[in-house]
Amino acid sequence: MAMSGGKDDGSPMMEINTTPLIDVMLVLLIMFIITIPIQSHAVKVDLPVNQPNQPPPVDAQKNKIYIDPQGVVTWNSVPVDDGTLAQFLEQTKKMPIEPELHFQPDPAARYEVVDRILAVIKRSGITKLGFIGNEQYRNDF
Repeated sequence: MAMSGGKDDGSPMMEINTTPLIDVMLVLLIMFIITIPIQSHAVKVDLPVNQPNQPPPVDAQKNKIYIDPQGVVTWNSVPVDDGTLAQFLEQTKKMPIEPELHFQPDPAARYEVVDRILAVIKRSGITKLGFIGNEQYRNDF
C-alpha cells in the first residue's frame, strides 16, 4: 500500500492545513468559557450579628410572617398587604424591646413574592429576623 502526500512533480500543495487553526480556536474557546463570570442573583439581607457575650433578651412577643403557595402574606395568621406589613414592622421597631420576626415562606411559594416581602423587611430596618423552615431542606444538599 502506498501513501500519497501530494503530487510527485514538485509543485506546492494547494490545500491548507487546518489542524493548527482548529487547535488555536479550541484553546480560545476554552479561555473564553473560563473567563466568563458566573451569573448569580442574590438577595442581600443584613442579618444580625451574634454576640456570644450577651445572652439574647427575652422577647415579650414573637411575630410571624408566613407566605402560602398562592402568594398570600399573613402576619400572625392575619392576611396583610405590603403597606399594612410595613406599618406593623414600624410599630415593632418603636417598642422598647424589639420582638423577634419569624419569616416562613412555603416551599411552593413564588420567589417573586418572597423577594418582595424580604425587601419590605429590609427597608423597615428590622434587626431581629429569623428564617423558619430551613430544616426541611437539611438532607437535600
